[in-house]
Amino acid sequence: MSLEKLTKNYLDVLTNLGEQPERDGLKGTPERAAKAMQFLCHGYNQSLDEIVNGALFDSDNDEMVIVKDIELYSLCEHHMLPFIGKAHVAYIPTGKVIGLSKVARIVDMFARRLQIQENLTRQIAEAIQQVTNARGVAVVIEAKHMCMMMRGVEKQNSSMHSSVMLGAFRESVNTRQEFLQLISRGN
Repeated sequence: MSLEKLTKNYLDVLTNLGEQPERDGLKGTPERAAKAMQFLCHGYNQSLDEIVNGALFDSDNDEMVIVKDIELYSLCEHHMLPFIGKAHVAYIPTGKVIGLSKVARIVDMFARRLQIQENLTRQIAEAIQQVTNARGVAVVIEAKHMCMMMRGVEKQNSSMHSSVMLGAFRESVNTRQEFLQLISRGN
């Protein structure tokens, strides 16, 4: 992402909105907005291998591992407005566990791209599956979408929940229920 090109694009946006980019409050805004967009979309510059960085560890554990309430911030690919929420990720190891922070970093890598929540949920689940070779992976995301709150139907109290269940979480009602019960408990 070229900072110079993005800055020019934001200058054009302001001008096309009827604003005067040279006025005091907007001086420097095109470059600040461009830098913000680069940060908000930095997931495009990351890879799964880079994120995991070899942080897989041998383990005899074959019980469910859950990382709950991972904050996420993304931009809706339809309106480029934020959606904000949390992800709950679980997997059942088969000899390897992934470093705890890597689960959150995987969530961030995919969230920091233009997205829809349904695809984000699947991308996280498939990445965890690919890296860990787990017996099963489950991901649930709960998020509030500014495109629904600030425009369109303007519903302030609505949230979207999406889930992807792979392997044992899809095949076993008991495993799926255990995961769903554990993430629904208060902190």
